[in-house]
Amino acid sequence: MLSRQLQNKVDALWLEFHVGGITNPITVIEQISYLIFIRLLDMEETRNELVAKRTGKPQKHVFPANKQHLRWSKFRHLGGEPMLKLVRDEVFPFLKGEVFKQHAVGQYLQSASCYIEKATLMAKAVSEISDWPLNEGDIKGDLYEYLLGKLSTAGINGQFRTPRHIIAAMVELVDPKPTEKLGDPACGTAGFLISTMQFLQRKYSSKEGIHELTHEDGTKETVYDGDRLTPYLDHIRRDMFWGFDFDSSMLRIAAMNMLLHGVDSPHIHYQDTLGTSFSEKQPQASKDFFDVILANPPFKGSLDDADVHEALRAVVKTKKTELLFLALMLRMLKLGGRCAVIVPDGVLFGSSRAHTAIREQLIDNNQLEAVISLPAGVFKPYAGVSTGILVFTKGGRTDHVWFYDVENDGYSLDDKRNPISGDDLPDLLKCWKKRDAKRDTDRTAKAFFVPSQEIRDNGYDLALNRYKQVPYTEAKYDAPKIILKRLKKLNAEIESDLAELEEMLG
Repeated sequence: MLSRQLQNKVDALWLEFHVGGITNPITVIEQISYLIFIRLLDMEETRNELVAKRTGKPQKHVFPANKQHLRWSKFRHLGGEPMLKLVRDEVFPFLKGEVFKQHAVGQYLQSASCYIEKATLMAKAVSEISDWPLNEGDIKGDLYEYLLGKLSTAGINGQFRTPRHIIAAMVELVDPKPTEKLGDPACGTAGFLISTMQFLQRKYSSKEGIHELTHEDGTKETVYDGDRLTPYLDHIRRDMFWGFDFDSSMLRIAAMNMLLHGVDSPHIHYQDTLGTSFSEKQPQASKDFFDVILANPPFKGSLDDADVHEALRAVVKTKKTELLFLALMLRMLKLGGRCAVIVPDGVLFGSSRAHTAIREQLIDNNQLEAVISLPAGVFKPYAGVSTGILVFTKGGRTDHVWFYDVENDGYSLDDKRNPISGDDLPDLLKCWKKRDAKRDTDRTAKAFFVPSQEIRDNGYDLALNRYKQVPYTEAKYDAPKIILKRLKKLNAEIESDLAELEEMLG
């Protein structure tokens, strides 16, 4: 969630674009996104310089020696007209040429063009974006989400950005390996893919691979170079990450994100993964292919039967996308493949035949590992829907299901989503790693196991409240005579105050 101060800055820049003659919201978002990307490229070059200086290793260059003048830190101090000419005539061609063309995802960025025609607007945009704290947390994702919120269509198909701390927890739950293939059938801006890359860099960085850097503007950053990933880098860059989405604007952001995180040739595809054409266009990825799937697919919406792949209809006869995506993920996973996916609460306890059928599949024909209840405010201010996380492994049979009740995620559960002291996510991960079906049977605790047969006997209901027990605490009250004495005293004070008021009024 952006601070109010940064929201005001974005609003002011948005207005500058309108005053400058660019009024199409999509165009404004794309132009701001490209400018952010250009600045991030310069930040990446600076980061590489600092790491090379710190370690003595050869520097990885984003900008060749003859293109150093195209860096954000170089041209930001130019006047309006020289800056506009440089950005339009050299920086954007550099992006489309030397940056985008050498990468597989460049196909989604080949339309990159500078539509800013006024020098004053270019100078204003560069000045404003230079002040945005892009090094802090996941400010880039928050910025993009805020920009999307200005579109009247934002969220119309149930597409809401997943909070990055929730994504990070889900990545740790499935613990991806650098030798595996990971997919997201509704990848959006590639949040799960990016978080997995960051997870691998943290996990596979030796002490020598962790660098505390201080930038010229005084901001500090911890960089993990994942030095123990070297044997797997070719696989990571070219074959590990697969993302699919049918929103081309999302894919452009996803492509830029992956490039900035060192993944040169991820498989980012424009594709409706629920549609009949998925297995035709992506026969390899559509069935028995992935070791890990991480996703937060659209929660609402329904499809015509003719638009849904027959293999999915065979698993669950429904038009609801949240159920079809679960069937799709089971199909896409290898035997033994792992998945963590966010679902609306209705998936956990819905009574329709389709809802029950997909839960039967998860429990009877696969290993449903965990049901993690999330608080209702996780997706605010964009949606107040109650959700949970399902963790499952393809194949086998479920003996016990682990439940965990996340009551706080480190942020207030209102529209402001301000940081708070309470956070259950660290305990979630700690309990997950130490879980024991024989030991964790106390249903008054935050984490506990439930035998699968009990779940079957309850109609495959996976609602946490069906199994969680609230400890009884006897309430203690004062004796009636004591309460009556207090009431009399209050009445006497009220009568005294009224009499004093009456005397003042004459």
